[in-house]
Amino acid sequence: MLESPNIMPFHLAIQVRNMTEAKHFYGGVLGFAEGRSDKHWVDYNCFGHQLVCHLNPELGDNGHINHYCNDVDAHAVPVPHFGVVLEMNEWKIFAEKLTHNKVAFIIEPYIRFAGQTGEQATLFFKDPSGNALEFKSFQNIDEQLFAQ
Repeated sequence: MLESPNIMPFHLAIQVRNMTEAKHFYGGVLGFAEGRSDKHWVDYNCFGHQLVCHLNPELGDNGHINHYCNDVDAHAVPVPHFGVVLEMNEWKIFAEKLTHNKVAFIIEPYIRFAGQTGEQATLFFKDPSGNALEFKSFQNIDEQLFAQ
């Protein structure tokens, strides 16, 4: 069971190498609604959570974030990564949107741990600055998210 039936929105700030590129990706490709912004940062509504992109020009064109990969269910999962747990139907619609927008997946949408405790739908991709994102779902989030 989740700790609170009324989960508060999460705030996450990430670095991006180019604001125009970030706005195109998060606002255009992913379709996140833009909130407040300034020359060096922009807020997005990421499924009800606050995602803030902060400009770090030192990342440069080839300054992608170096990720360590951990083997999970025979896939190389990049660490660090972030994302949102979605309802299953919402996850399927989002996965179709990403495919339609030709997002390059690190890990294609699939069911991880099939038939086991923790079975989940998952997918991974990177933004243009190299931030790794994972969006996942469970058939029953309340029962499965923290199942052991």
